[in-house]
Amino acid sequence: MTVLTDLFEDLRDAQEEMLRKTRGLRFGHMHESGTGDTTWVPTVDIAERKDAYLVTVELPGVGIDDVEITCQSGVMTIQGERRHADDSAEQTMHRGERRFGPFLRSITLPSNVMADAIDASSQDGLLLITVPKPKEAHAKRIQVHAGVTHTTRTPTALDGYGENQS
Repeated sequence: MTVLTDLFEDLRDAQEEMLRKTRGLRFGHMHESGTGDTTWVPTVDIAERKDAYLVTVELPGVGIDDVEITCQSGVMTIQGERRHADDSAEQTMHRGERRFGPFLRSITLPSNVMADAIDASSQDGLLLITVPKPKEAHAKRIQVHAGVTHTTRTPTALDGYGENQS
């Protein structure tokens, strides 16, 4: 019975690992590199308001000193590192599903943003980035007045020349 139990346990472990990888790749939590290592990729939501784009990045366990945001040539890059808690010799890890290490996300910004005014804050494991849009250029309505000439000019001596002269 022990062999059968071990076989089912191995099968269950393999299935859980496969599901973890599949789930992570579909939702952007993990990424397989060419070397077979799995790296962590934080999830991102992008929303739009009238005045700004709002970028929310899930960064639980990442301190603000471990995050860097840059914007260059219309691409905003968010990079940093989530550090692994020190392992203790007094504890044994039975399951380790959280990912640690460096991460990098690049987001191409629309051309109509004010890159110099991007603002970021962190709260409850979320990085909140506000990317302001410029104020909309509205067409200026021009009032049309009756009986007023378009240009104003000073009358000259030639004015009236060729009219009936007596």
